[in-house]
Amino acid sequence: MSGHHTTRRAAVAILATTAAVWTRAQSQPQLRVGFQKGSLNLALLKSYGLLEQRLPGTRIQWIEFPAGPQLLEALALGSVEFGATGDAPPVFAQAAGKDVVYVGAEPPKPDSSAILVKPDSPLKTLADLKGRRVALQKGSSAHFLTVRAVKKAGLTWNDIQAVYLPPADARAAFERGSVDAWAVWDPYYAAAEVTGELRALATSRGLTSNNTFYLASQALGREAALLKTLFQALTDTDSRVRTDRRDAVQRYAEFAGLPLATVYKMVERRGAAPVGPLTTELVKEQQLVADSFTELGLIPRSIRVADAIATPIKKA
Repeated sequence: MSGHHTTRRAAVAILATTAAVWTRAQSQPQLRVGFQKGSLNLALLKSYGLLEQRLPGTRIQWIEFPAGPQLLEALALGSVEFGATGDAPPVFAQAAGKDVVYVGAEPPKPDSSAILVKPDSPLKTLADLKGRRVALQKGSSAHFLTVRAVKKAGLTWNDIQAVYLPPADARAAFERGSVDAWAVWDPYYAAAEVTGELRALATSRGLTSNNTFYLASQALGREAALLKTLFQALTDTDSRVRTDRRDAVQRYAEFAGLPLATVYKMVERRGAAPVGPLTTELVKEQQLVADSFTELGLIPRSIRVADAIATPIKKA
């Protein structure tokens, strides 16, 4: 009889221990990070494992997206808590009433995106885009680049035929010749450039700053200490890219499935990319992005970018 009681007690103890472990697992903090092919800092942060080292009690999950609009859709739905995009996706998300907040930014990268044409294309100037089919991801930084390019050329938005496609489909359309130009960012720009399949009709330089923003859920936007840890880990990742470029390029090439020459080109023109709070200058530039889309009726309402900023703004 006593043996039977012992067995029962042991079983109850095992059940209690299992339940406690399960409860702890359930209550373990979780951080789901959204990133894209072009998110060099985030892709390498994942590869280096710095976040897992600095947040040992947190379960980190990494989720890849084809472009910024899809990432912010997931952020608004609560499928990720943190991610990085270019300038236009947060504007479209905010205008659609989606629950996303800006928490940080990298310095501008005006040489890292471009409007591309075939080497033998008759298009020589931005004005030559009139009546042409231009492939781009709707609501992306390439969308804003195209808006600015059209304006600089003295054309209206309706003077071109925008063909909305995600990067992989846009590249296929570009290679087939079913579009005349393609607006895109690195590494897609560098990948096509290295193979000699294109020439840049214009880069972002002189048109847009091609800014990268970090966005978060409302809840994470209030976690100042956690954001500080995230930014420091990203900034340390960037420092490591510059001190050991060969290792960084190798890691990123493996992640993105790209030749080393493509990644070297992307990294060379990117410059230093530490991550910190938004500056007054960046907020001003981002408001211009929003106003440009409002003016063209490409977003449903006008917005005030400052309303979606969670962290204190640094003086530029």
